[in-house]
Amino acid sequence: MAETEIVVDPEPSREEEITNGNEDHTTNVQKPSDGSDSESESDSDSDDETQAKAQTEALELELYNNPSNYDAYVKYIKILRKQGDIDKLRQAREAMSALYPLSPDMWREWAKDETTMCSGADAFPAVEKLYEQGLSDYLSVPLWCDYLNFVQEYDPLVRECSAVGISKARNLFERAITAAGLHVAEGGRIWELYREFEQAILLTIEETDSEARERQIQRIRNLFHRQLSVPLVDLTSTLLTYKAWEADQGVTVDVTSSKCDGLPSHFVSAYQKALEMLNDRAPFEEKITKKDVDDSKKLQEFMTYLKFEQSSGDPARVNILYERAITEFPISSDLWLDYTRYLDKTFKTSRIVRDVYYRATRNCPWIGDLWVCYLLCLERCHASEEELSSVFEKSLLCTFSSFDEYLNVFLTRVDELRRRISASTQVENGMEYAVIRDIFQRASDYLSPHLKNTDSFLRMHSYWARLESKLGKDLISARGVWESLLKISGSMLEAWQGYIAMEIEMGHINEARSLYKRCYSRRFPGTGSEEICHSWVRFEREYGSLEDFDFAVQKVTPRLQELQLFKLQQESKSIGTATDERENLVRKNVREKRKQVSSSKDEQPPAKRRKDLDQKNKKVYGNDRGQGRHLAEAGEVAQVHDSKADMAGTKETKNHSPRKPVIYNDQCTAFISNISLQATDKDLLSFFSDVGGVVDIRILTDKVTKKPRGLAYVDFSDDAHLAAAVEKNRQSLLGKRLSIARSDPQQGRGKKTVGHSTKFDRGEMDSEVSVETSKGRRGPQPQSASHRRGDDVQLKGKNTFAVPRNVRALGFPSRNKAQSEEAKEVGDEDPKSNDEFRKMFLKG
Repeated sequence: MAETEIVVDPEPSREEEITNGNEDHTTNVQKPSDGSDSESESDSDSDDETQAKAQTEALELELYNNPSNYDAYVKYIKILRKQGDIDKLRQAREAMSALYPLSPDMWREWAKDETTMCSGADAFPAVEKLYEQGLSDYLSVPLWCDYLNFVQEYDPLVRECSAVGISKARNLFERAITAAGLHVAEGGRIWELYREFEQAILLTIEETDSEARERQIQRIRNLFHRQLSVPLVDLTSTLLTYKAWEADQGVTVDVTSSKCDGLPSHFVSAYQKALEMLNDRAPFEEKITKKDVDDSKKLQEFMTYLKFEQSSGDPARVNILYERAITEFPISSDLWLDYTRYLDKTFKTSRIVRDVYYRATRNCPWIGDLWVCYLLCLERCHASEEELSSVFEKSLLCTFSSFDEYLNVFLTRVDELRRRISASTQVENGMEYAVIRDIFQRASDYLSPHLKNTDSFLRMHSYWARLESKLGKDLISARGVWESLLKISGSMLEAWQGYIAMEIEMGHINEARSLYKRCYSRRFPGTGSEEICHSWVRFEREYGSLEDFDFAVQKVTPRLQELQLFKLQQESKSIGTATDERENLVRKNVREKRKQVSSSKDEQPPAKRRKDLDQKNKKVYGNDRGQGRHLAEAGEVAQVHDSKADMAGTKETKNHSPRKPVIYNDQCTAFISNISLQATDKDLLSFFSDVGGVVDIRILTDKVTKKPRGLAYVDFSDDAHLAAAVEKNRQSLLGKRLSIARSDPQQGRGKKTVGHSTKFDRGEMDSEVSVETSKGRRGPQPQSASHRRGDDVQLKGKNTFAVPRNVRALGFPSRNKAQSEEAKEVGDEDPKSNDEFRKMFLKG
């Protein structure tokens, strides 16, 4: 049996143990830590990726459902750029740029990304195209600088300094100077790049080629002179740079001084002028370059600056400033409209105007006026039919704020086609009148639900019918246009009048007469129905025979009578409605006044209220003898009070409004009938002037129409004057014999009438609307203290609490026998029961 050999490792030394121990400890500490960090980082990365993926999918779904969502595109591009998905990023940018103009920052990012991602000969043209597209959207000095640097670095011809490359670069720099070299705040950057480029070319020229070097030095000097003649920021520092460069070329100048000593005179004058212009524009530049300024205020500052530049008369500077404002406020429709109007007035047919309209419609496609002006600009520039048609179709895909804007676009396109067809003797480019007819038909189909019964829709059809008859030479189609309009807007009088006018203008009298026969019985708004009837009669008078005229009159007369009757009915309804509303308003005001007065009275103690009431009665019926005399002449007044309530003071008196209706008892009153409806109070007063003693005149009016009824009451001061007035019975006033009789309150039924009152010598009595009857006037009257007799209340004249004149109020039995006998002598009767009335009627 073989022995098993056990190998035992030697015991490690102390140092080794410590070392191993430290290593083990380090390993035990660091490994878990490294593992947790890696796990947490991987977890966080996976969470970020999951979140970014979810956002990407959500944005893709949003753009699929709404491809014109600008904000969604911006977020989608930002996420894709962070993820580094080149293909999707490029597709998203191309899709967005096809719909909207991108901001300068977005173009710069796109161009830089494409520059770093692409390489080779094919990369340069693609990025160059991106820069050109970006510069066509907005004015941006940083984007121009990036473009210029990119061309110098990546264009092989420019990089090799070949003649073709140098020429290409110089042309690009001149374009940049034209586009942004007048930018007061940032234009100096482009001038500086241009000089650096020319300086680099100077270094490539050999020292022996003195002629070439001199030409290049002069080119650089001219650049300095051009820049220093433009009002740009840091003009003084540029001057010092120029003087230092001239010193390097051997010219003796003071490089430390900001003066122009030792420089050419023409340069000095140009520099001084530029410096003055810069000082004039410095306040405006300071206002528009502030950071923390409200957009509306900043836009207003731009407009003020623009007015200043326009007054200077330099279109190039105005153009640059408009471009700066557009870059700051790309979706300001007012700014675009103002910009395009200025260009139309200044440049007319320039290519610049055409490009600006293209950009304006991309930034503000919802403004119909921009599309209209764009079409007119293309027509001025003699654009092709394909381009005009393309712009017109694009405009119809936009969403305008009103349907009139769509109509204006349609008509602008029709105007252009009409002018082109009229100017040519033969149809050019296959264009026919059918194109105009098609546009009109599309406009009618689209706008008829929204613009029917409007003047603009009527004018469009009138224009259409005229072109059909004049340009299209198709009378049947012209009539078809009017007939289609009548189906849509047959209630418009103007539509029928336009149709009839066309037939009369073309000499078709019978067709016009048939149209009158079709429409005279129609109901048109306002006075249109009467107007068409009168128009038919005038038409027959001017164009028809006697039989035609008689026929028209025969048809029109009953129609006009019917319309007149209908008009009177409507007027009476409106008067009744207005009267009801006025009465309701009066009742409402009375209720509110009663509530207000009642609330104020409720706040007073009972004793105070009794005192105020007594003072009020004294004021009206007390010490003024003249006023009391007039009241006595008008009739005795009685008011029923609860004596127990007055004695105890526990019950509150009813609140009365400050003005009360005047109550009349017709004791000395004449009733007059058969009065002329034109008679007034003054006429009646003059009529009774020989009699005298007239106190009051009340002409009765109709409750609804408020017109006089030919009836009146005249109050006299005494019976003598009344008797003299009755003697004037059957005398004439304003051509009518008056019927004058003494008003007897004891006769007739209590039928209420409404009249107006005119007072002549009643002192301070108020003139109010009175409630009258054929026997007299009823209403509450104040009660004097002398009419109270213990607990009895004597009723005189007319009871104020709805008690009949000859019937004693219930609850007030007479305690005085003599008083009841006196009442019997007057003719009062005891109240009869229902059985007694029934027997009395059966006997009759």
